[in-house]
Amino acid sequence: MTLSATCEWQFSSERGRANYDAARRRYPAQAIVDLAALRDNMRRLVGMVGGPASGTAVMGVVKADAYGHGLIPSALAALAGGATWLGTAQSHEALLLRKAGIGSERCHILTWVYNGTAVPFDELIANDIDVSVGSLSGIDGVAEAARRLGKTARVHVKVDSGFGRNGFTPAGFDAALAKLVPLAREGVLHVVGQWSHLAVADAPDVPEFVASTDRQIECFKDFTRRMESAGIAPEIRHLANTAATLSRPEIHFELTRPGIGLYGYEADPAMGAPATYGLKPAMTLQAQLGTVKDVEAGHGVSYGRTYLTPSDTSTAIVPIGYADGIHRSASGFDMEGAKHVIKDGGPVRVMTAEGPRLYRVSGRVCMDQFILDLHGSAAELGVHEGDTVELFGPGRGEDYAEPTADDWGRAADTISYEIFTCLRNRIPRLYEHASDVLSAEDLAKLDPASML
Repeated sequence: MTLSATCEWQFSSERGRANYDAARRRYPAQAIVDLAALRDNMRRLVGMVGGPASGTAVMGVVKADAYGHGLIPSALAALAGGATWLGTAQSHEALLLRKAGIGSERCHILTWVYNGTAVPFDELIANDIDVSVGSLSGIDGVAEAARRLGKTARVHVKVDSGFGRNGFTPAGFDAALAKLVPLAREGVLHVVGQWSHLAVADAPDVPEFVASTDRQIECFKDFTRRMESAGIAPEIRHLANTAATLSRPEIHFELTRPGIGLYGYEADPAMGAPATYGLKPAMTLQAQLGTVKDVEAGHGVSYGRTYLTPSDTSTAIVPIGYADGIHRSASGFDMEGAKHVIKDGGPVRVMTAEGPRLYRVSGRVCMDQFILDLHGSAAELGVHEGDTVELFGPGRGEDYAEPTADDWGRAADTISYEIFTCLRNRIPRLYEHASDVLSAEDLAKLDPASML
């Protein structure tokens, strides 16, 4: 009998159970996304800014395939939770949202990263998608497309308040205003918003960074004053990311843009844990074990012999690797191996006959697999090929022994964002609680085979 280290999934019907079984046959790992958690996280974020009547709206940031959670399902869950805006970096994802049937009467959509020489400005304008402008050529491109269509383009002026990425600098802003003002008066552009990005709002424990954020806020406000003086006062200002949504109520303005918070994580562990803010991680990544075998003490594990088994033991293959988005930097070394250093690998929850145990990646992560040293006999532990193990989930307390994406981030020397945005689409995404969260009309927008 095979064991499972994950919770029992709640199937909405026999079709949901069949979808789960089909996904397991198709691939030895699955990413389960809890749409109720996404909805509830958005409800919590809407509540943090004062609710629907507060004058502050909330954008569900669904860029990068909704941080790897799935663009359309995540967007619909965010809307179910009270978001009235959706945000994508790339224009093709903004267009996919409209093509899925999420119309302009339901929410605004903003897109902001593009190659100004080739982006389909005309399609974006025709689909009532708001476009960020942060360069003079960007203004020209949007204006030309709007004139060709004979339709006013909705734009948000991106300003560089100190982040050093996209947007107009204070020194270059007069040139931007010289282009924007006549286009707004002509009706070619509708200047909807002014926005910027914060660099270190997720570091409340570093006084220098707190001061830097304060300076960015003052710079942002100065940009607003300059727009007002030019006669194109922004209707909507948005500066607050997840970190500022959670900790800087004075800059909620008319719109906030929580990204990672929608998916149930804090912006940085320095801010505390998700539960500190009433958020719940929405994704669980699980896999089914491959080969389980006994090996002798001193046996090399994986490439480079960076891990040697310290005693007679059993090993188990987890059949996903860096081609799936499992970071090679989450490999685990021991003192006996070639590097002669101890480095903890990524954590994996395994169910044994004695209860759940946390194991670590042993040796190098390979392209399609990695290995666990079980530190004991698999037969005695009750671990078998086909057992379901959990790489990360919501993190239900120390007694539950459940890793999170934050834990994998620490093991890989990165952040939770990268852990799930790097997961390749060859890992099936399955959606729990879809019928509880979404209307029948929205359910019809999803792949029926993806719903549990």
